[in-house]
Parts: sequence; structure tokens; C-alpha cells
Amino acid sequence: MSDKTGMDVFSRRAVLRSALSAGAAALAAPAFAQSAMDDIINAPRRGNWDDQFDAKVSRAAVNVTSNNPILGPGSAQNVQLAMSQYQMIVSNGGWPQVPETAKPLQLGAVDSSVQALRQRLMISGDLPRDAGVSSSFDSYVDGAVKRFQARHGLPTDGVMGEYTMKAINVPATTRLTQLQTNMVRLQSMSGDLGPRFVTVNVPAAMVEAVESGRVVMRNTAVVGRISRPTHLINSKIYEVILNPYWTAPRSIVEKDIVPLMRKDPTYLEKNNIRLIDGQGNEVSPSSVDWNAPKAPNLMFRQDPGKINAMSSTKINFHNPNNEYMHDTPSQGLFNKLMRFESSGCVRVQNVRDLVLWILKDTPGWDRQHVEQVIASRQNTPIRLQQEVPVYFVYITAWSAKDGVVQFRDDIYEKDGDQQLALQTTTGVEPVSSDDDLLPRN
Repeated sequence: MSDKTGMDVFSRRAVLRSALSAGAAALAAPAFAQSAMDDIINAPRRGNWDDQFDAKVSRAAVNVTSNNPILGPGSAQNVQLAMSQYQMIVSNGGWPQVPETAKPLQLGAVDSSVQALRQRLMISGDLPRDAGVSSSFDSYVDGAVKRFQARHGLPTDGVMGEYTMKAINVPATTRLTQLQTNMVRLQSMSGDLGPRFVTVNVPAAMVEAVESGRVVMRNTAVVGRISRPTHLINSKIYEVILNPYWTAPRSIVEKDIVPLMRKDPTYLEKNNIRLIDGQGNEVSPSSVDWNAPKAPNLMFRQDPGKINAMSSTKINFHNPNNEYMHDTPSQGLFNKLMRFESSGCVRVQNVRDLVLWILKDTPGWDRQHVEQVIASRQNTPIRLQQEVPVYFVYITAWSAKDGVVQFRDDIYEKDGDQQLALQTTTGVEPVSSDDDLLPRN
């Protein structure tokens, strides 16, 4: 926006605010002032000012979340309706590609590429058809971009950054094929899943607790990175462990812990890791030759506590891969866009809320008791009175009953089209902090 245009917009806002304030004061009726503002907001044509600021749109952020579960009786039918919608879009020529710009497009920008962006968002249903086709990135476009970002699991900042631009330029034909691919996956999960169950949708890095056909809780997750993917499995949660011990896998002992001990002989002590022999006796680290060709044949077990690799909680389910869900001391990982950083296990944000729901049918485990046990730092396994089904699935496209179609990146490249593996095309795999494998100082 030029300085002159910005001043014009500012002066118009000032005049309108003054006029409305004067009218409200003269009539001593605040409702009249609101009515007058609504008349201005709802005016069918307001010139360039309409392209720069729309208070009604700015007040109402579109919420695309739903209490409809990804897995459920109507999941396949909802995707079928989405497929019909996208088939119509494809038959009408799809949507235009949005040209990249020198600077990311965002609220206040004026650029010819915004016209293509408007058309793209209108066709996908993110922008109202009557929002106009100007070159101004106004509040209409800002709200539509945020809605698009929410539907694609991206940060809803309204800025056309790298990943938003990549996602918006995936052709309609590709999105239709993605829906068809996921239709098959959802149909395979269309049976009776149980009255209460947990879904871990790996590409969405999200956990859903479902009860009576409704999502009662969603938790952000961190799942396996590309080279160590989280396995897909149908299983049952049978145990929750508060203040779990963490036992280092042999590979981590050999590749990581032994070299660290050679550099810093106090590493085990700093991380509350004890050495246990085959008879259950504790062995002093000073008695071990850390320069020997082979790592000691001992158990490396970390005590419960805040720095424990699983922090307060571990959720066990039957599986042959030794994977589990757990808490983490590195809570900042949940704020990242690419949450594909573990070695297969699933870290769960606000895991204690999920644990309370899982323990709902196991008497004696209310929030107060759970928090008391966690504060005690005592290792406490809890066997569930009734096992809870858990489904680890790979769903990159789905739709709820409200017709909002959701897409996620094909992080493990299972959908058969490189254009859908958006976060893997940068050529840089995220570095894992391996909370579930190796504690840090």
C-alpha cells in the first residue's frame, strides 16, 4: 500500500469514526452507533476502502475445526461428498496457479498476483464469491487464507509463506486423487471401532479421543520422522505408567551414550541414568571401562522425573515395535510446523488430560490422585480395567459432516505423488531431539 493510499484509508476511517461518535453522542444511543457502523460495513459498494478493510470479516475468524472424528460411521460418506465437489472443480478447469512474489503476500499488500489468489480461494470455497477480484490483499483475503491454512494444518497467520504457497498450488486434480486414495483407507476402517477409542493420525500429527461418535479431545502430537516412521497399527491401550522409568535401547547405548561418557564421565549422573546388571544390582559408572571396544552389557535405566525422556507419563498399547505414547520434557516441539521428529514413539501434548480420559473406567484415578502420584516421582503402573482401542492411521485427506475438507502433507510419501510430500521436498530432514530415545542435559 502506498503512503498516499494509507493516508486516504486512515482519513476515511477517522472521518467515519468522528461521524459515528458524534451521532451516538447526540442521540445518546449506543445501539444507533452500532447500527450505523453495520450499515457501513454491509454497504454493497464502498470503493477501494472495501478492498483494504472489512470490519465484519476481521471480527469473525472462520473456525474449521469440528467434533466429527476422522474415523467414524460417516467418514467415508463425507469424503465421497468431498470427491463429488472436487470432481466438479476439476471438470470446470480446476483453479489457477498463484504466482510467487518477491515478498510473501499478506494483509495490506497490493499485487497483481492477489487476483489469482482470490480466484483460487473462491473456487475452493475459502473466499466468498462476492469478495471481488481486486489486487488488494484485504481482510476478505486474509480471512480466506487463514481458513485455507487451517484446512491444511498450517499456522493460521494469513501470510502466503513457503508452505502455504506450495499447498495452494497443488492442482485440483492432485487433490481429487488424494481424496480417492484416502477414501480407500477410510473404507477399510469403517467397521465397529468401539464406543470409546483413540485415533493417532500420523500425517496430521494429531491424537483424537472419541466417545459416542464425537471427538471429546484433540491433542497435538510429535510422530516418527521420515527415516524412522511411526508404525500403523490397530491395537488396545492396556496400561498407563505414571513416572515411568526409561530404558535406553542397545543401539542408543552404543552410538550415543558410550561416546558421551568418554567425553563427560558425569553424563549418566547428570541425567539420572543408573547402570543395572543382570541380577538387578546397581553398578557404579566409575567401574566401567568406557574405552573398551564394546559397550558394557548392562541396563541403562533413567529414573522418573522432569528430565526423564518420557517425563511424567507413558501410555502402553500392544504392538511388536516397542512403540508407545508419552509425555516429553521438550514441550516446545509441539509449537513446530514439522512435528515429525521422533524415532517412532508418539509424544502427546497435554497428555495428562488424555490419560484421565483413558482412565475414566478405571476406578480411583481422578485428576487429584494422578497429580499427587506424579508429584511423588514414584514409578506407578496402572492396569486399565477396560482396555481402550487405539488406531494408528495414515489419513492425509478427510471431510467432516459440515463439508469442510481437510488435507495434510504426505510426509511418508504413501499417496503416490511427490507434489503432496510438501515438507519433504525441501531436501532437509528435521533433526530429531529423540526425547523417546536419548535424554539431553
